[in-house]
Amino acid sequence: MLSIVIGLVMLMALAYLGWSILWVAPLAAGVVALLSGLDVFDTYTGPYMEGLVGFVKSWFPIFLLGAVFGKLMEKTGAAKSVAQKVTQLIGKKRAVLGVLIAAAVLTYGGVSLFVVVFAIYPIALELFREANISRKLLVPTFALGAFTFTMTSVPGTPQIQNLIPMEHFGTTPMAGPVIGIVTTLIMAVGGYLWLAYRAKKLSAIGEGFTEPSDQVANEEITDEKVPNWFLSLLPLLIVVVLLNIVKMEALWSLLIGVLSIMILNAKDYKQFIPSINDGAKGSVMAILNTSAAVGFGAVIAIVPAFEDITTWLLNISDNPLVAEGLAVQIMAIITGSASGGMGIALGTLGNTFVELSQTTGISPEVFHRIASVASGASIFPNNGALLTLVAVTGLSLKATYKDVFIVAFLIPTFALLVGIIMGAIGLV
Repeated sequence: MLSIVIGLVMLMALAYLGWSILWVAPLAAGVVALLSGLDVFDTYTGPYMEGLVGFVKSWFPIFLLGAVFGKLMEKTGAAKSVAQKVTQLIGKKRAVLGVLIAAAVLTYGGVSLFVVVFAIYPIALELFREANISRKLLVPTFALGAFTFTMTSVPGTPQIQNLIPMEHFGTTPMAGPVIGIVTTLIMAVGGYLWLAYRAKKLSAIGEGFTEPSDQVANEEITDEKVPNWFLSLLPLLIVVVLLNIVKMEALWSLLIGVLSIMILNAKDYKQFIPSINDGAKGSVMAILNTSAAVGFGAVIAIVPAFEDITTWLLNISDNPLVAEGLAVQIMAIITGSASGGMGIALGTLGNTFVELSQTTGISPEVFHRIASVASGASIFPNNGALLTLVAVTGLSLKATYKDVFIVAFLIPTFALLVGIIMGAIGLV
């Protein structure tokens, strides 16, 4: 068990210091294997690479088309057009709120977290530029809007973190609506207030918007050349409608979204090839960063002591909701994946929690909602989605993780505790 702790701390510490996850993850996995008595070479070429390659196989097309979609939105001026309209509607000073709402709406609409990051980033960049807000807050704003309440606690969310518990507890996506609404308000309101405070604080010390190091402001896109805001928003709406109403596969939805941008901005055809090239290059780095962390999680799962952790978590409290919340949260932290950690925890202990639901009289809906909320209260530096977000924005964990820790771990953990109390006293 100590090998898991050492490997996890090593991975998070080095990633936080800015060392590339591409070599830090296999190094940490090797340390875990060595200390656990496993063959390091076989572990690296077997479980580690299987985890890494498996993620690439499943997600690379989405990363590729998502990055191309975002880059085309940026280069054609569509992102700037939408950002200007949002600024008009909510005010220049509320850029954080604009990005938060956009990310939350798309996530609750069923759009993949990775797609949300790529699609909204160029718009978010323009909003922050207009409002002169430090780019440091981009990562925590995205994390709050896409990786917390809309992923786990809002009743009815179609994200997988809200669907996995259904298989174990025989519930629906609307399970535990009262707990879901209360925990949602805690995360959304608490997180936004923190980010608004941080924006004011950074502005007061003169820390405003700075251009990403890999690009300069798109100065050739003047206000006169910016396309119509509705036509600019249309490709994004097309993707959302195809995903959630037509129920089309994400791959085809994104491909049609990309084609719609090109058709609506045909006059800017010279931007198409450079945008596709840049998007493709960016997608490779983003998915490899995430896959490296997934490979580490795959190694953790085969360590013999891993089963001992689940047994210890089950016996940590007489309250089964506390045991479930901790089991899901800790597994999600260890594996760097909300859905992966929940899948392991419920796969191992799900039947036990179903039996406890029957013997204690606690509704299965409560177990469902607590598991879902707990899975999202796990955003540590080894989290795959966070690493993707950092790679896309070109920022570092060291510059952004303090705020991510507050809005995507500390506040969600408080919300989890409130949810457990509500479930224990019968408020569903």
